[in-house]
Amino acid sequence: MDSATQGAGRNGETGARIAIVGSGFAGLGMAIRLKRARIDDFVILERASDVGGTWRDNSYPGCACDVESHLYSFSFALNPDWSRRFAPQPEIQAYLQRCAERYGIIPHIRFSHDVTGARWDEAAHEWIVETTGGTVRASSLVLGNGPLSDPVIPDIPGLAAFEGETFHSAAWRHDVDLTGRDVAVIGTGASAIQFVPHIQPRVRQLHLFQRTAPWVIPRHDRPVGAGWRRVYRAIPLVQRLARALIYVRHELFLILFRHPRWMKRAEDVARRGLRKWIRDPERRARMTPNYTMGCKRLLLSDDYVPAVARPNVNVVTAALREVRAHGIVDAEGIEHRADVIIFGTGFRPTDPPLAPCVHGRGGRTLAEVWQGSPQAYLGTMVAGFPNLFILLGPNTGLGHSSVVFMIEAQIAQVMLVLRELQRRGVPSIEPSEEAQAGFVADVERRMRDTVWVAGHCKSWYLDRTGRNSSLWPDFTWRFRRRLLRLVRGDYVSVTRAAPDVG
Repeated sequence: MDSATQGAGRNGETGARIAIVGSGFAGLGMAIRLKRARIDDFVILERASDVGGTWRDNSYPGCACDVESHLYSFSFALNPDWSRRFAPQPEIQAYLQRCAERYGIIPHIRFSHDVTGARWDEAAHEWIVETTGGTVRASSLVLGNGPLSDPVIPDIPGLAAFEGETFHSAAWRHDVDLTGRDVAVIGTGASAIQFVPHIQPRVRQLHLFQRTAPWVIPRHDRPVGAGWRRVYRAIPLVQRLARALIYVRHELFLILFRHPRWMKRAEDVARRGLRKWIRDPERRARMTPNYTMGCKRLLLSDDYVPAVARPNVNVVTAALREVRAHGIVDAEGIEHRADVIIFGTGFRPTDPPLAPCVHGRGGRTLAEVWQGSPQAYLGTMVAGFPNLFILLGPNTGLGHSSVVFMIEAQIAQVMLVLRELQRRGVPSIEPSEEAQAGFVADVERRMRDTVWVAGHCKSWYLDRTGRNSSLWPDFTWRFRRRLLRLVRGDYVSVTRAAPDVG
């Protein structure tokens, strides 16, 4: 049954075999895989009016991928026309739009349908998904909204009294002219190092509030020549070879993260950049990290350090105390005048926004089950939540390569489970608690001694319990190899016969 012909169910509810939340890389990748398997009975619930996910929402100046374009794309839909080695945001957004159109996904999308809750109906063996556009009943639910969908703005005393403009980098105010104004940027993470060099030449004074100095190494970005683009279009195998070489290089880079003592050479590269551009010893000291490289997200930039070295940039390392009508006061009592405050404070992947409102068996939510430390079998399914799949779920993020590779591996496992549902003739399936615990224990074993837990820093990779529930701590090919097979004994199911769903 095609989504265009899906009728309304009881009380006006929409019915579908599979409901997918989000239309970024994860949601679109899942939908395209279903289409290629000739499964049309699915619907995508998208809160916005266009596809793209984080690449739709994040449109700040300088926004770009920090993994090479050839690798940061679907393996089945390579793009020969990337303009740069690291694709800028508008090109990635356009790429996702083309994928949605090319594979016939648009008719399946319900735009302006923001998911407000989901509950497993144990009697009907269905997910009841509540959205701002109505209710959807589905046999399976795929959460493809990703860990970087809801920005975090810190609760700073006095923020409501500020008389200037404030916004988060993930919701950039393009109508706010920063020219000649005093601007405060809070945060020096992956977003800030991209937009700071673009706004620095325009502002009068830039106050950069830095909680922890980031490690920054050269990006070595460059245009992709027209000649190479012609070759990629004419001989796709050449682009696949380029992608493979990039993939191998990233996999080798993982060795440094697993053996932190080997990070010293990379740290020396970053320090040389600081010495080259930051002549003031005091400022250079403030910008030099005191933890092992890789413990926090490693940042790539060719222009951030030179921008911060400019005279109109003030690096503030003292904590924030309060916001006043016309500025920010730091912990040392110094007020820094600001007309605009920009939050580069990122996201909170270890506290997924939908976790408190997704109810599994017995009515328990994901947040209640996780207790601040997300866990999932293969990073994809959770015991007690039948027919629920989480793309880019716990321990599937990466510190060294492309998450699109991880998404495709997860999608392969989802398809195996969907086929297993039909093979067993059952309405629901979920991992056993023992299988889930075994996978989590294996991740913990692989994580031990990596820089992410032994690098002497506090990062957003760590959840409220101090566990790294964000990253996959091993080679991505090992993750993919594991998810390309179904271990039937790891799954449990109910025995009532399922209806024929084609």
